[in-house]
Amino acid sequence: MNAVARLRQSHRPADGPLRVLAASGQLGYGIPEPALRRGMARAPHFVGCDMGSIDPGPYYLGAGEMAAPAEMVYRDLDLVLCAALDAGVPLVIGSAGTAGARPHLEAVVAVLRRIADARSLRFRLVTVSSDIAAERVVGAIDAGQLVPIGAIDMPSAQQVHGCSHIVGQCGTDTLMQALALGADVVLAGRACDTAIFAALPVMLGYPMGLALHMAKIIECTSLCCQPGGRDAMLAELTMEAFTLESMNPDAHATPASVAAHALYEQADPLSVEEPEGVLLLDEAQYEALDAHRTRVRGARFVARDKPSVKVEGASLVGQRVVLLAGVADPGFLDRLPQALGLVEQRVRALVPGDWAVYPHIYGQGAVRPLAEGTLRAGEAGLVLEFIAPQVALARTAAGVFKQNLLHYGYPGRKSTAGNLAFAFTPSEVDAHAAYRFVLYHVMQDVSTIDLFALNAIDVDGQHVH
Repeated sequence: MNAVARLRQSHRPADGPLRVLAASGQLGYGIPEPALRRGMARAPHFVGCDMGSIDPGPYYLGAGEMAAPAEMVYRDLDLVLCAALDAGVPLVIGSAGTAGARPHLEAVVAVLRRIADARSLRFRLVTVSSDIAAERVVGAIDAGQLVPIGAIDMPSAQQVHGCSHIVGQCGTDTLMQALALGADVVLAGRACDTAIFAALPVMLGYPMGLALHMAKIIECTSLCCQPGGRDAMLAELTMEAFTLESMNPDAHATPASVAAHALYEQADPLSVEEPEGVLLLDEAQYEALDAHRTRVRGARFVARDKPSVKVEGASLVGQRVVLLAGVADPGFLDRLPQALGLVEQRVRALVPGDWAVYPHIYGQGAVRPLAEGTLRAGEAGLVLEFIAPQVALARTAAGVFKQNLLHYGYPGRKSTAGNLAFAFTPSEVDAHAAYRFVLYHVMQDVSTIDLFALNAIDVDGQHVH
């Protein structure tokens, strides 16, 4: 019997709290083992891990690559897989391989197979593919069902088809479908962070509002604590409330720190959009049980008639080379934006072709625009992106730009050199392909029954001698 079937057979909400262990807030960046061991000693009913995010930008989605180091991905997966299988409890992992597209999902399945072979493990794996066909998205555009998130344009059909990968963020209902197939391990492509931890509780009969609020907090493990960290987090869920406890005895879940987590990645801390509806936190209450633990109650869930799914898609822009330099000359600092514009004009006459430069002046508005009259820093860091169809053209533009900016003459200059300082050479660095988001939208009023593909795999590892 698989782990999900055992749990569904052995646990009911009336039996007592459901113990949920969040082992990693982004698997592949190092799971602290002492906290994981403490968490497993508390006999959790299941273990969950978030593995990805769109936060690193469009590159990993577009390129189909993982952001986390391969060696650390193997280590972390090995830890959580062995811990869950040894305990006989389900393991649920979401947003496989950072961006959750097919290459990411396949790469993580391959790692799980390697671990199974190395340790002679047998388990039932259910995967959720989050890839969405371009035609489906174009159909949503034509039907008026695609809504942008923030300041992003509505793409054309050609732009949608130009995406290297398109994913939809599957939610709690989809992961419940995967769990219903019977699994020891569920591995989802792009998934809502909350779904990883809410699907099993809802399947067992716990309230959707409480399960989602719990999931919203523990998916980042001990980030909601004082001090925040990456240590495993244990939640104990009842029909009325849930209790939060870090498995690091020096990280404390206080009412203030837990409540503040509602601000994490949220424009409105009292309303959280989910595929199936809206989680409302305006009546949530936070109570300290002691200096280390907090109990939470009061979250409500309002279902929508039809689900909405966030879609993400990225397309290739070109090859990127980055020029890195520092500026400390006060006269040059005052003229730096104008100097960059004039030097670009000169370089375009010298280096023909389809290249673009994007300047980021750290210390002068690279992170946020400077307010009128703001004092400028005594020095600035200069990061210039050069993007072109071929990396050789981007390198050429960066190199010629560097020399022209280095010797750019301006009124009042006391020396004929020294505009730029370089921490290392070469100062032009190849920086992979450049991608951009084409899709960062919500697809409204969709059926998720056939949107995400589910697949059950019986993994039977053989020991490698």
